[in-house]
Amino acid sequence: MNLIIAKKRKAKQIETRSMPTLVEQRNNLLAEMETLVDTAQTETRAFTETENTRFDEIKNEIAAIDKTINAFEESRAFEPTKPVVAPVKEERALQEERAFANYIRGVVEERAEVNLTVGENGAVIPKTIAAKIITRVKDICPIYQMSTLYNVGGTLSIPFYDESSSSIKMAYATEFAELEGSSAKFDSVQLTGFLAGALSKVSKSLVNNSDFDLTAFVVNAMAEAISEWIENELLNGTTGKVEGLSTVKQAVTTASAIAVTPDELIDLQETVRDQFQAGSIWIMNRETRKAIRKLKDNDGNYILNKDVTAKWGYTLFGKDVFTSDNMPTMAAGKTAIYYGDMSGLAVKLTEKVSIEILREKYSTQHAIGVVGWIEIDAKLENTQKIAKLVMKSA
Repeated sequence: MNLIIAKKRKAKQIETRSMPTLVEQRNNLLAEMETLVDTAQTETRAFTETENTRFDEIKNEIAAIDKTINAFEESRAFEPTKPVVAPVKEERALQEERAFANYIRGVVEERAEVNLTVGENGAVIPKTIAAKIITRVKDICPIYQMSTLYNVGGTLSIPFYDESSSSIKMAYATEFAELEGSSAKFDSVQLTGFLAGALSKVSKSLVNNSDFDLTAFVVNAMAEAISEWIENELLNGTTGKVEGLSTVKQAVTTASAIAVTPDELIDLQETVRDQFQAGSIWIMNRETRKAIRKLKDNDGNYILNKDVTAKWGYTLFGKDVFTSDNMPTMAAGKTAIYYGDMSGLAVKLTEKVSIEILREKYSTQHAIGVVGWIEIDAKLENTQKIAKLVMKSA
């Protein structure tokens, strides 16, 4: 490539230096040709043998100069072919993925720069693999995807405006009379971080199969395990750990401990203000959805409908219905349904997922363990965006 560029520069230098000289030579030759013609015309005679020879030589020299000038002009239209080079980031990602698969297989790369970094705790941290896992988690965990995400480390403080006890109010006033002051309290949600790990066991038969896409398998396996756990925590929470939606305040309680009515579903939907309805969805267990599919309105029409345009195939009162096995069924005292805009849930996930390979621990199972560690926390950021349907206590 450097040689081609050098040759091109040299050609341009020659062109810059030579072009004026060639034009001058051509003009001089034309002048000489005109002199020969003018002399013969003035003397009213034909060319001598010497003049004929010289006239032909001039024509050939001018033709040669013209050809050279045309060659210079044509050469400008051509550019050296640039070699196709893969982007540095893509090439680096491929190297890290290959190194990750080799690490699981127990193969150490000869090139030190493509080996994965090993931390003090013995964990391997491949950034591209971590990014793929997180992206895959978003794809298969809609609650996490639709929440408000914060990918930062340390403690995160999110301020919010609390109007539950008091609020700023507008009122008529009289000239020279004092306005009565009113205000709402500012509070904050503190998101820290709780360590959690997901274990995936990979068969050594698959590991030893060179044709098997080991990286894709691990990414999918880890993402499914992480997303299932994250979804459960976001929906149900754990005391003293991730709160998730467990602290939702807006609630409708059913009249029955084992069934819901269309009116109760309408009450639940109307609990969420209109400005938050656009992004709202229903979340429930499949058993709950099956029970609601059998409900009809006063005209005998089913209230839950199949909809090919819906994200998950069903709509209820115009909103998409998502089912999760992590949601409780319609049992006494349980939260059976969530409804609202899930962006009201704040989730802080440190994207520095660490991967640790356990080769010996599961050797008796002819398997290799792959552990993924994450740090996560989730709390309600806007209590007005989400409501819940609670079954009547027994």
